[in-house]
Amino acid sequence: MTHRHIIAILRGVTPDEAVPVCTALVEAGITLIEVPLNSPNAVDSIGRAAKALSNRAEIGAGTVLTPEDVRAVAGAGGTFIVSPDTNVEVISETVRLELKSYPGVFSPTDAFAAIRAGATGLKFFPAEVLGARGIKAMKAVLPPALPLYAVGGANPDNFHEYFAVGCTGFGLGTYLFKPGMDVADVSERAKLAVAAYDQGAAK
Repeated sequence: MTHRHIIAILRGVTPDEAVPVCTALVEAGITLIEVPLNSPNAVDSIGRAAKALSNRAEIGAGTVLTPEDVRAVAGAGGTFIVSPDTNVEVISETVRLELKSYPGVFSPTDAFAAIRAGATGLKFFPAEVLGARGIKAMKAVLPPALPLYAVGGANPDNFHEYFAVGCTGFGLGTYLFKPGMDVADVSERAKLAVAAYDQGAAK
């Protein structure tokens, strides 16, 4: 299964919303979907979405703070773990369970701690504070093939700025989804994000 490097962040999604919202995202072309664990009954949402879209998308968890959280997500069928910080215990447990690991980093110290622990890719967070210049400076010393994601302030209007400094992809939260948002609105926003991503990735 191949994916655009866009991670949809569904903070606040409920189990009843999870499958229709995730289906709309997949149909628009976004197939990496994160349910933050501080959402209502997040593990239930992950389980429902993973079961419904098992051959069409990867469903993971965000705001993962402990190894116990990692195990719960794995048990529900989640396939990747996103954390807001560089927690070596969380990364190590994610690797042990053969899930993909995307820890949040803000400095070279964070980045190399994550890499040594086995991270699959790095989440530059908050990207709007680091800015493209900050990411570019760190990119110069990081392994060239390591996927880098701009999260927190990235949106289709500025994808090109982050692509230009070597980012692989993006995490999109409130741009794509807010609790109670109509599924049609989610779909329309997802299509705009996909179009901007495809344009930037082609350059």
